[in-house]
Amino acid sequence: MGRPVTLFTGQWADLKLEDLCRKAKEFGYDGVELACWGDHFEVDKALSDDTYCNRKRDLLDKYDLKLFAISNHLVGQAVCDNIDARHKVILPPYVWGDGNPDGVNRRAAEEMKNTARAAQKLGISVVNGFTGSSIWHLIYDFPPTPKSMIDAGFQQFADRWNPILDVFQECGIRFALEVHPTEIAFDIYSTHRALDAINRRPEFGFNFDPSHLIWQGVNPVEFIREFPDRIYHVHMKDASTTLNGRSGILASHLSFGDARRGWDFRSVGRGAVRFEEIIRALNAAGYGYDMPLSVEWEDSGMDREAGAAEACQFCKNIDFRPSGRAFDSAFSE
Repeated sequence: MGRPVTLFTGQWADLKLEDLCRKAKEFGYDGVELACWGDHFEVDKALSDDTYCNRKRDLLDKYDLKLFAISNHLVGQAVCDNIDARHKVILPPYVWGDGNPDGVNRRAAEEMKNTARAAQKLGISVVNGFTGSSIWHLIYDFPPTPKSMIDAGFQQFADRWNPILDVFQECGIRFALEVHPTEIAFDIYSTHRALDAINRRPEFGFNFDPSHLIWQGVNPVEFIREFPDRIYHVHMKDASTTLNGRSGILASHLSFGDARRGWDFRSVGRGAVRFEEIIRALNAAGYGYDMPLSVEWEDSGMDREAGAAEACQFCKNIDFRPSGRAFDSAFSE
């Protein structure tokens, strides 16, 4: 029996949750990963209405869909980011407030604490999300960046996230950062530095998404091997580079879906990620990953319903459990 295959609802937040649940079941999914936007899961309502979480559970039960994690990427992004007008579009009005950057950062941090409390009420153990980063814009290192500026960025991350993680610890919930450009951790080396900044506390791990690594030239399998006990959740998403001598991996300020980009996301199995090797690496991880394979469906060049249905079947076909015995054990003494 393979791992459960779930659908992350973040890219479907234009639909009411019940409509999406009906589709997810028709596509063949075993469950959903609820995004904390749209009407899919609202943190403030979960804490203010004692019936809210039970009603969400009842809705999922109606369609025989399981729930293992919720995701609050958008608010998490605003905890460490340098706030500007872009954030207004992704944040709840009560987090954005008057848009004063310091206030947005503070309210985003409080909302992430509340997300842990809401997850506890909902009865799940993992919250996926982003951290934001005050130093992502310094990635190119020109004008020359003093080491002290980078140090300050990681210290700010620790100062803002340790109090959030204290609440996660109190609630028995783990936070899974989706390692991703624009976050404090975006590749293997920056991930080590982020872990060091918070003294490698166990509440902080990763929502492994190979699509964000592959186009950078980072082998996703090496990430699993480097952090085998920190993979708290897995996103199944693909990406492909289309470097043709005119394009580059910095994407030329071109939007996703523009054919001139040097890379873009693809539906699972239609890009460069070698998913069988990822399954083998997850199987080889010492603690044994037994959470879902959650499809985050993003492909601007493909119909999303056809793509989501195909991705579900792909994940079920590619997954397998490790062997309990060596193939040549019959010859062992």
